[in-house]
Amino acid sequence: MNPQNPSTSPSKPSSARLVSLDALRGFDMFWIVGAEELVRGLQKFAGGGVIGVIAEQLHHKAWEGFHFEDLIFPMFVFIAGVSLVFSLEKSIEKDGRTKTALRVTRRAAILFFLGILCYGGFSGPVEKIRLLGVLQRIALCYLFAGWMFCYLKPKALVGACVGLLVGYWALMTFVPVPGHGAGNFAEGANLANYIDKQYLPLRRYDGDHDPEGILSTLPAIASCLLGVFAGLVLKNPAFNDRKKVGSLIVGGLVCLALGWAWHPSFPVIKKIWTSSFVLVAGGYSCLLLAAFYQVIDVWKFQKWAMPFVWIGVNPITIYFGGRFIDFEGLAKLFVGGPVAVAAGPYAELVLALVSLGFGFWFLQFLYSRKIFLRV
Repeated sequence: MNPQNPSTSPSKPSSARLVSLDALRGFDMFWIVGAEELVRGLQKFAGGGVIGVIAEQLHHKAWEGFHFEDLIFPMFVFIAGVSLVFSLEKSIEKDGRTKTALRVTRRAAILFFLGILCYGGFSGPVEKIRLLGVLQRIALCYLFAGWMFCYLKPKALVGACVGLLVGYWALMTFVPVPGHGAGNFAEGANLANYIDKQYLPLRRYDGDHDPEGILSTLPAIASCLLGVFAGLVLKNPAFNDRKKVGSLIVGGLVCLALGWAWHPSFPVIKKIWTSSFVLVAGGYSCLLLAAFYQVIDVWKFQKWAMPFVWIGVNPITIYFGGRFIDFEGLAKLFVGGPVAVAAGPYAELVLALVSLGFGFWFLQFLYSRKIFLRV
């Protein structure tokens, strides 16, 4: 299915596909699959200035605070929420709520299983299996946000989102952790890490706790619900494009203000997905969605975004593609050896760019032949 340009009138057909949403998803996935190589290349000559700032932003904060790299994962969860509004509304109208909820369950289960495979699956000892990870978190967020969307009205969804954020804050602030007391948000001393240590079996990414752990999944669901609210704005037939973009901008700014206002008492920390982090990441995601929608779907400036669309309509393919196709090894055939020597300090950056180029070429090939891997 090719993305189609929706009309700018208030009465867009519900079947229209937002090119901007595919492009934003692709933009996000680009950083998921390509940021590490770009960072390595930039660091070779990032002594300062603009390049130094960019290189720094492409590193996760060690614990507290926010860099651009910290936006990538929650923005994908946010986009999943936007997307489910468009896909599930059609399904509910056609097949009803129960069948749609079952479809959500089946899709989440497949995605969760793919997540287990992504971290090595069952190739090693049982204790090496990672039950919770990036894809597993996306699956759980999609599952619970999808169920709520099927059965709750918008006001109830807002209540659920607020309840998740405030409830998580209350648990993290007032429930004491043995040996550390209550309200301690340091790594290894907070409630989320303690629950992982006590109750999360098998492999944990950070030793005895996991950044995609049990308790922090609750506010991550709220990240998905923020995307649902953005999707409801974009799909509202009573809103024209100006009102849609304006609503997204206002919503993004409000989330940012609330998140940073909450930061002094409940710090912005990605690794435990604090409620303030949800609002800050959701705010930036909302602003980026507004910008992409305005430029791509309203102003129709779309050609520049097509490489991102190629990624955005095939996210599972690109996420797993690197595990089966060695794009970096292919790039070395062209820019390795004497070319790398000639490139000097730029060799690693050149290799990263050529490797990404092969990845884009592969996705364009799939897109042109309408080959999409869905779950």
